Amino acid sequence: MKNFIFSINTLALVLLVSCSHPTVTDKSSQDEQFDVFKKYYVEQLFQISPNIAMNAGRHDYDSILQIPSSDLFSGKINEWNKLSDSLKKFELIRLNEANQIDLKMMQDNIISNIWYVKEFKEYEWDPSSYNVCGAFAEILNGRYGTLDSRLHDFNLRLKNVKQYYEAARKLITTPTIEHTDLAILQNEGSAEDVFGSKLKDSVAVSTLSEVEKQQLLGGADSARLFVLGYGAWLKEKRAAMTVENSRSFRIGKTFYDAKFKNDIVSAYSAEELYKKAIVRRSELHNEMKKLASQLWPVYYKNEMMPSDSLVLIRKVIDALSYKHVKPALFLSAIEQQLPQLVKFVEEKNLLYIDPSKPLVVRKTPAYMEGGGAGASISPPGPFDKGANTYYNVSPLTDYTPEQAESYLREYNEYILQILNIHEAIPGHYTQLVYSINSPSIIKSIFGNGAMVEGWAVYAERMMIENGYGGNTPEMWLMYYKWHLRSVSNTILDYSVHVLNMSEDDAKKLLIDGAFQQQEEANGKWKRVKLTQVQLCSYYDGFTEIYELREDLKKKEGEAFNLKKFHEKFLSYGSAPVKYIRELMLNTEGLTK
Repeated sequence: MKNFIFSINTLALVLLVSCSHPTVTDKSSQDEQFDVFKKYYVEQLFQISPNIAMNAGRHDYDSILQIPSSDLFSGKINEWNKLSDSLKKFELIRLNEANQIDLKMMQDNIISNIWYVKEFKEYEWDPSSYNVCGAFAEILNGRYGTLDSRLHDFNLRLKNVKQYYEAARKLITTPTIEHTDLAILQNEGSAEDVFGSKLKDSVAVSTLSEVEKQQLLGGADSARLFVLGYGAWLKEKRAAMTVENSRSFRIGKTFYDAKFKNDIVSAYSAEELYKKAIVRRSELHNEMKKLASQLWPVYYKNEMMPSDSLVLIRKVIDALSYKHVKPALFLSAIEQQLPQLVKFVEEKNLLYIDPSKPLVVRKTPAYMEGGGAGASISPPGPFDKGANTYYNVSPLTDYTPEQAESYLREYNEYILQILNIHEAIPGHYTQLVYSINSPSIIKSIFGNGAMVEGWAVYAERMMIENGYGGNTPEMWLMYYKWHLRSVSNTILDYSVHVLNMSEDDAKKLLIDGAFQQQEEANGKWKRVKLTQVQLCSYYDGFTEIYELREDLKKKEGEAFNLKKFHEKFLSYGSAPVKYIRELMLNTEGLTK
């Protein structure tokens, strides 16, 4: 296939696995063969999709920018099918627990990859899927290698930028309005960020020859113009786009069910999870009513309590939401809370947190903006374990005073703490440290989004259960409000993409039914138009993890230990919860 690079080590592995497998008569020999094959499998996938290697912290392929085309996609499918055929030589029951999960995840990954190319075809309708800036920023800002070596890769990668965007224009045949707007925002916003002053400063302090410096800066300036040219081309297309003549952002039930199956890898179907979320929302409303009734006399001493329970809950939440930081202190408030979370986890002996892994709070980079999420985590890959984990926070500098106040009421004194639990400790940051240190490279690279998000949502509940926030009714009420967000995400996502929910009804669901601020609801509506299924990962993962914990409690009785459960669960890396469940509850391994 074009653009593939085979090293000597990879070639040796190719020769090894291309030979017929010997007859396997005991478990250990099959595991040994499989461990060798996994290394080959990973190398093949890195060559099929070099960006996977970059995200994993392997930088052998950083200089390669693949040109998207039907030939490239066909070649990838062919390679995935070859890998699938090789996997059939391994028997699940003859592998140890760790390898059983790896085999299932590898099979799932291939099926998903092929489905995305052959069926989903977002390369035809999502212009935002074409953006070179993120990878260039990763190379420029990386801590790996020397500055000169990274700039050398940067320079080589520049050579394909023009062809990349020319190919993108040919492939985009039925764009949605929403993804076109996002592409314009991200490409225009990040061009100067990546190819501007920071690059020039880095080139100036490098020891590259003057010829290479000028070549690199000239190539970067051309690349910036190609990125901006793509944005201008999209703007021209956008001017003629209407709801009537453009593809809908809604993907419909057939695609939704398939995407849910591929992305979530759940014990539930999409419709089953949606129905569970409807029931859970009702349960949360009942719990919140009890707490709001208890708090009403404290915050509304001389007012009659509303008879409408949703109005009652909303008014008490509004009273609590006025407690928030000032806009200019939002990032620093997040930084200051993190050590407090570490201290609580250690004092309660909830799980081990590695103090040597750096976590850096930063402003969300321009190439990541516009997706509707205010905070996120960017972890290092398993091949770059010493690099920083970044806690990306969207600052409020571009907000009007009214928008900032709405946003900060959503992320008030109580919710901001729960957000930090979710994103950082012991949520995403902690789980992903465990994941990238997993002995299995498969579990580290092909992490399951529902497990990752589910752990973060589970961590919120677990911390509150163990007394974080002082077990006050205020903290519990605001926790339930936050948890209602995960539940509502599932209801919203399924309702919008499968049941054709309108914008007005979606915002009513979020504001009236989930007690969110207007600005938060606006952002979530934008997000649900740009993504599909991902919003279900929070509630699905939480549900499966929580059910696993409770089932293990029943099974083990007084022998159950919360810290041991957490560390055992996290030892499986970012594997789908349904596979972890089978192994933790069933000593005989995974079923077919």
